[in-house]
Amino acid sequence: MMFARKPTLPGEHVTLRPVGPEHVDGLWELVNDPETVRLTGSHGKPDYEGLKAWYGSRGDLGERLDLAICTTGDDAYVGEIVLNQLDAENLSCNLRIALIGPRAYGRGYGSEAIRLTLDHVFRTTPLHRVSLEVYAFNERAVHVYRKLGFTQEGVCRDALYLNGEWYDSVIMSILAPDWVVREI
Repeated sequence: MMFARKPTLPGEHVTLRPVGPEHVDGLWELVNDPETVRLTGSHGKPDYEGLKAWYGSRGDLGERLDLAICTTGDDAYVGEIVLNQLDAENLSCNLRIALIGPRAYGRGYGSEAIRLTLDHVFRTTPLHRVSLEVYAFNERAVHVYRKLGFTQEGVCRDALYLNGEWYDSVIMSILAPDWVVREI
């Protein structure tokens, strides 16, 4: 139950809030944005009521943390950031983030959301390692992750089959001591 407490994390440009059914319209826009679907390698088409139930159930799960990324000024939903795949014995988890589409790209929302999340997790939990996978064609995201201190660990070749082509995924991680060093 490492993530039993679902925090609200305020930042300069975004506030991270525990997801709930009130965010389903934003999630619906996110999962239907063609560029976001491409960047996340998503397959399939979820239904609206299923998404509403999904967001409604996230608060009950202590082994994951699902946060809506909302703009500070008007509290508009612009994406989500999630810590999942908790390995409590090895003090590690996975991070994933998705922004709502081109209107949210390039504004620093993702960078700030990741900084807020990592700062929270490394200061308030015993977690030692946060990892992620990103598709190699998503150079903007790879750049952001490196800038925030993630280290590339490897490549999964031909991990995504999308529109008739194969794409590699890049495995990256950041360790608690790396984050502390970066924050000093």
